Amino acid sequence: MHTYSVTLPGQGEINYQDTRRYGWMIASFFPLVPLFSIGLVMLSGREWTLWIPLLLIYTLVPLLDFWLGEDERNPPEQIVPQLEDDRYYRYLTFAAVPMFFITLITVAWFVGTHDVGWSGFAALVITTGVVNGMAINTGHELGHKKPRLEKNLAKMVLAVPVYPHFNVEHNAGHHVQVATPEDSASSRFGESIYRFARREIPGGIRRGWQLEKRRLAQLGRKPWSISNNILQSLAMSVALYGFLAGFFGWFALAFLLLQAPIAWFQLTGANYVEHYGLLREKLPDGRYEACQPRHSWNANHVASNILLFHLQRHSDHHYHASRRYQSLRHFDDAPQLPSGYVGMLLLADVPILWHKVIDPKTLALVDGDLSKLNVDPSILD
Repeated sequence: MHTYSVTLPGQGEINYQDTRRYGWMIASFFPLVPLFSIGLVMLSGREWTLWIPLLLIYTLVPLLDFWLGEDERNPPEQIVPQLEDDRYYRYLTFAAVPMFFITLITVAWFVGTHDVGWSGFAALVITTGVVNGMAINTGHELGHKKPRLEKNLAKMVLAVPVYPHFNVEHNAGHHVQVATPEDSASSRFGESIYRFARREIPGGIRRGWQLEKRRLAQLGRKPWSISNNILQSLAMSVALYGFLAGFFGWFALAFLLLQAPIAWFQLTGANYVEHYGLLREKLPDGRYEACQPRHSWNANHVASNILLFHLQRHSDHHYHASRRYQSLRHFDDAPQLPSGYVGMLLLADVPILWHKVIDPKTLALVDGDLSKLNVDPSILD
């Protein structure tokens, strides 16, 4: 196990080992799960086996979160510069990018060249869409970083689920307006995930385009140009999907167009649970207070955090957006989710259960004072 060490005057030697150092590799290769589906059906000849990996994701991951529990340990701040400089961690995010392309191309080939029934087709669409939701998560980790290579890789991986506006909208929009009524990516108390999706997905597209248009105008450039970051990623999507449809036919194109919205909904689900009902206080000058750890729901569950490059330590991500995933911290005052994101998304998909479990926890944060929450106006009518 690799040990980070620093000696400081008056503090002596400080040592730290990342017990998940090699576990993070799972996130790099998890995108290949749909290929496991194809392997199962080719070995067994039974189409129903295409559903097995999807069922394993939504049963095994929550069970592992329960079994392995939570890990609240933080790396010592004195060690963080070494962690941030260790290129091993960023190589894992780099490695994930081609995995999403390999999976999309292979599944498009399979559905376009094999006799796949509607049940098997649905299994591959949903499984690939779920996995490509993690492509957006990988783009999220890369897109927050300053090096041009990482920003370009973010645009590439976002081409897989056709979500080209994400990093523009997320970095310059969501991070500015998070936990306020103005933020289309912050869910409101009493709002179901389906009501939220109707607001969040189109709202993100509009806001991303407006922000990129404004950025280009400041540079004296037109929005419909090669300098547009959104159009760059979109062009990659069009080229990729057009190439695959040209080689593997209309059935492959149908697969590509159907899996993409499922990937979008995975991001919608993550956004839904990350800031549900939380509200930053509005100051006398009309501005909102700075974002604090208490403005994001946190989860320290080990299994799902490994799969998601530590996305669930979301409080620290918003507190220090440029921190790399291996350095993100737990805060005692951050609201805590009862399960990792995989389990929480299952709960959110059944609104009556979500509200029964999460609404009391949300109200407890503010002693029942709705004026201190970001509330869906429809429940106040």
